[in-house]
Amino acid sequence: MKFEPILEPAVLIKRYKRFLADITLPDGSERTIHCANTGAMTGCATPGNKVWYSTSDNPKRKYPNSWELSETATGHRICINTARANQLAVEAIESGTIKELQGYDQLQTEVKYGNENSRIDILLNSENKPKCYIEVKSVTLLDEDESGQGFFPDAVTTRGQKHLRELAQMAQNGSRAVLLFTVLHSGIEKVSPAHHIDANYSQLLKYAQEQGVEVLCYKAELSHHEIKLVKALDFSH
Repeated sequence: MKFEPILEPAVLIKRYKRFLADITLPDGSERTIHCANTGAMTGCATPGNKVWYSTSDNPKRKYPNSWELSETATGHRICINTARANQLAVEAIESGTIKELQGYDQLQTEVKYGNENSRIDILLNSENKPKCYIEVKSVTLLDEDESGQGFFPDAVTTRGQKHLRELAQMAQNGSRAVLLFTVLHSGIEKVSPAHHIDANYSQLLKYAQEQGVEVLCYKAELSHHEIKLVKALDFSH
């Protein structure tokens, strides 16, 4: 996914009201931009850190700029725009980067499914194989005390728990069910469930795997020009 125009740099003043952030531009002026991440953003929104933002040409937008990347004091880059995870997953499937998800004839997004009124992020169809339900999650929480260890989630997620139950049900029904972690932090080299943050999610994930849900992790390469998923990472409990 290329950024056109390329992202512009600024310095974060603060994030507030979940959807907004104030930044300082290189010329010293201040601006309010949109933040498309409603999560905890642990380690991703430190005041004083460098950020990168995009600009929309939609004249109806109140805030034309969107916060895309954070850059930590140690130089790690993080994609904080959660909407990008699904876009990157679709691109990586269609380009053949995610080898485990090849061989399907049709890709659909945001399809209703399950018993809890859910929408699957990606649904793959083929005439000669079971449907493949893919739930996409973005991983941005790095354990600063352990080299390269990433965790999901970064806060208690009842929504994420629901998605695991839905995926487990699909696997039980004979479909293929996949939880795809898109690693959007340059410092993360392996992923584990954050039992210390959401024990219920961790337990449900183990249960889902026992029912046949597959877990895949793919890491993104991040720059102010482009983001793309490039390599598989290890996942372990």
